[in-house]
Amino acid sequence: MDQVFAPWRIEWIRREEKNPDIDDCVFCELPAQSTDRENLLVARSDHAIVLLNNYPYNPGHTMVIPRLHTGAYSDLDDDQLLDHARLKQRTFDALEVALEPDGFNAGLNLGDGAGGSIDDHLHTHVVPRWEGDTNFMPVLSETSVIVEALDDTYDRLRDAFAAQDDTRLPDADSAVIVE
Repeated sequence: MDQVFAPWRIEWIRREEKNPDIDDCVFCELPAQSTDRENLLVARSDHAIVLLNNYPYNPGHTMVIPRLHTGAYSDLDDDQLLDHARLKQRTFDALEVALEPDGFNAGLNLGDGAGGSIDDHLHTHVVPRWEGDTNFMPVLSETSVIVEALDDTYDRLRDAFAAQDDTRLPDADSAVIVE
């Protein structure tokens, strides 16, 4: 069995100040702010958002997040489930155009023991993968190699979302609105 080790992530998980500028839930508060680009919020739909992970495993590591604050997948109603699924599909499409990966890892961390650092608000991780994208750096030297700056990834992904049908872009610093 192959295993992936990411020991540097424990510092992120165990940090004392989770989000010092956020009073409540980061996934609830960021969409309410008017600083989409600064917050790495790439796209919005009626019931979900797409946020670049600010501690990515790979370039383009995004999270598709229902707007409803819940840690239980069963709490999503049919409209929320469908919107979340459609936004995931659009995220895969935008990442294909923007980054041309060879594949994806996608999934949810559900519950306290699942390993996520935010377990009270559902979010689906979408991680682009390329053949040979793992190397010795994380295993031997506890160093993650991210080959592209978040701002550059944000611009490429946002442009790819904006090029999709039924989207609009309110202004240069706003997330793409998916209709």
